[in-house]
Amino acid sequence: MKADPIGVATGSHYIDGDHACAEGAIAAGCRFLAGYPITPSTEVAERVAERFPFVGGQFIQMEDELASMAAVSGAVWGGAKSMTVTSGPGFSLMMENLGLATMMEVPCVLVNVQRGGPSTGLPTLTGQADMMQARWGSHGDYELISICPNSPQECFDLTIEAFNLSEKWRVPVMFMMDECVGHMIEKVVIPEADKIEITPREFYKGDKEKYRPFRFDGKGIAPMVKAGDGYFIHITGLTHDERGYPVINEQAQDKNVRHLVDKILKNEDKIRIIEEDQIDGADVVVVSYGITSRVALKAVELARKKGIKVGIMRLITVWPFPESRIRELAPKVKAFVVPEINLGQICLEVERCAQGKAKTTLVSHAGGWVHDPADILKAIEEGVK
Repeated sequence: MKADPIGVATGSHYIDGDHACAEGAIAAGCRFLAGYPITPSTEVAERVAERFPFVGGQFIQMEDELASMAAVSGAVWGGAKSMTVTSGPGFSLMMENLGLATMMEVPCVLVNVQRGGPSTGLPTLTGQADMMQARWGSHGDYELISICPNSPQECFDLTIEAFNLSEKWRVPVMFMMDECVGHMIEKVVIPEADKIEITPREFYKGDKEKYRPFRFDGKGIAPMVKAGDGYFIHITGLTHDERGYPVINEQAQDKNVRHLVDKILKNEDKIRIIEEDQIDGADVVVVSYGITSRVALKAVELARKKGIKVGIMRLITVWPFPESRIRELAPKVKAFVVPEINLGQICLEVERCAQGKAKTTLVSHAGGWVHDPADILKAIEEGVK
């Protein structure tokens, strides 16, 4: 193994999810991070700040989270792969400039290591109650991508995937960790660089006079350019045409916003990452994500020992939501059981998509710790009655 000056090497390491996320970002080509310290995500930024000098990256501690998100958008248009890191209260502050990044189609990654809320809540303890905010936190109509890892290994692997998806679809990607996964220490295997699949940014190479920073014709995603390279571009949060110039009328709004939504929803089958186990013939399907998906495994194991036919659907991409798959399964099962560390967010999506064809049961937990598997088992048992 060849290590850099602070000891990072390919091969096996025992590190927590926060540090694995940082290593994944660096492996993906991230070279700019703007952020502000907040528990329990600070270790991601600390690791990146420690590592960036050895890879040519730049870390800036901003004055607040709103400024952090703005700096990320600027760095992307300067040509850098960029990210920011936060937790619940900081996530809220980022929402305005998340909307700006969405309208400007900025490929970037926003890491949220979730904790218990609202407000300051439980700074050092786990939660999963930011999931709806990840989808609806900013204003207006738009679609983003949200990914939920359930292990330090996935914090490495899926951070790379988050950057790849952001570049492919020119969209901010929410990386929705939780405190348990962020602070969990497990084996993480870092492969050789040539074994890691990286999606590079697509840069325009044609006639500078013909460049358009946006494309609303449904034929793909427009390539980008670097600010300062001599292209005449205008990048704005206002409704705009394909040149980026403001056009304030309903026709432009329709083209602009439908493009933001359609590029994700019409390609949901290419974006979606879910894991399934023993779904065929199941009477009950447990739908879970993040740390809760690991706790649910024990409940499923106990249920199967009792002879209950129970399947598992783990949401790795929570947004866009796998609506078509839930609708396909609903007539075939008796119930969906949805454990989550909140009082009911993703459960509502499952219930909506099931359309009354299968019962949907929430196993809620307000945060601070994980579920008791016995509570999930009880919901499974009730689902087959």
